[in-house]
Amino acid sequence: MAAHKKEEQINLLPEKGFEQTTTGRILTWILSSFRIIVIVTEIIVMIAFLSRFWLDAQNTDLTEELQQKQAVLSASKAFDAEFKDTQKRLKVFTDLTANQDVVSKSLNTLKSYLPDDVFLSLVSFSKDSLNFEGLSPNERSIQQLIVNLGSTDIFENVILIELRSDQNNPSLLKFTIQAKTSSGKKT
Repeated sequence: MAAHKKEEQINLLPEKGFEQTTTGRILTWILSSFRIIVIVTEIIVMIAFLSRFWLDAQNTDLTEELQQKQAVLSASKAFDAEFKDTQKRLKVFTDLTANQDVVSKSLNTLKSYLPDDVFLSLVSFSKDSLNFEGLSPNERSIQQLIVNLGSTDIFENVILIELRSDQNNPSLLKFTIQAKTSSGKKT
């Protein structure tokens, strides 16, 4: 057998008395402090690594909750649109029924004062006015209608908005009249 060679180790630090010198104390302090810093850093890294699983689980839960809420919102979107449409219709109905007396009196008055040769093609109501379009063979009948409606207690301001020849039948005049209703007056 071959003889074992003794390996020589090189130690750059003196063996005795070095710990008592200032340089030795500083070096010992640095080596022990860095060891503590490395241990603390490793603990922080391990905590961060382990907390990642908890944060991932929370993120997944929040994502699922968000998707569920989005599904609920998209499912209720059609109901919401239908509800808003119904609300609009109810408002129109309420407005019409609130003015029902004025509308019926206005139509009855218009019908009673309408000359025989005047024909109405469109009647529309707004909150405080009655607009109507019609056809007549002469201006005198239109003028008579305006005077008749102006003399009633239901209409305050009767205005001829437009007067022109009908494109389909040039012998007829097409007119548009606006009559403001007087809601405060009684008939």
